[in-house]
Amino acid sequence: MSDNILEINNLSKYFGGLAAVSECSLQVKKGTITGIIGPNGSGKTTLFNLIAGNLKCSAGSVIFNNEDITDVPSYELFSKGLLRTFQIAHEFTNLSVLENLMMVPGNQSGEKIMNALFKSSLISKEEKQIKEKALEVAEFLNLSHLKNELAGNLSGGQKKLLELGRTMMVNAKLVLLDEVGAGVNRTLLKDLGTAIEKLNKEKGYTFCMIEHDMDFIGRLCDPVIVMAEGSVLFEGSVEEAKKDEKVIESYLGRGSKLSNN
Repeated sequence: MSDNILEINNLSKYFGGLAAVSECSLQVKKGTITGIIGPNGSGKTTLFNLIAGNLKCSAGSVIFNNEDITDVPSYELFSKGLLRTFQIAHEFTNLSVLENLMMVPGNQSGEKIMNALFKSSLISKEEKQIKEKALEVAEFLNLSHLKNELAGNLSGGQKKLLELGRTMMVNAKLVLLDEVGAGVNRTLLKDLGTAIEKLNKEKGYTFCMIEHDMDFIGRLCDPVIVMAEGSVLFEGSVEEAKKDEKVIESYLGRGSKLSNN
């Protein structure tokens, strides 16, 4: 059995004559927090969309947990334990924080008309269990004080925490984080980082994250993968990436230095 939870093999995506991802190959090991960085337009989000089943691949393959999931739609990957978050949080604005969390688990008994008519005790028992889980998740993420607040009223950082919490409501094996720190203030960014670290170390989550904040990446990620022009340019530690001439040139041009900001 492979130590890799995710293997990308010569993956490509063309839009007309433009290659957004070009013969890209990489691996994500189980139990890691792997960072993906690169300049704008390097193909990072397109790669996530291909992995998560939001886009069809032009060529290549995606292997998740030793299973070929190339072009498998996102709703099927959800049940397999592959989840993703987005740059802009996708909350149900008119539902409370608790209700947002309780909406996540699939195949709930109350979704079936016959159960609603004849198995109300089963539905009540299941809802109680889901609510208890949602309360645990809210407490884990320090959102308990906001459990009855409408999700639409949360700050940007709190919405990102909520989106992370939704991945905790199912048996997630790999979570793709797309710029989870974007638009988040430094205090909540620290809380987000702590939550990701705890999920990784205490719950065994594997993360693959796109991020531009090098301090945030440096705190959480090992290894880091650098993309340029739709393929992998470099893989190693953050400190090695900062010193690599090819990485520096792809970001800023020759003769520059890659800073933390």
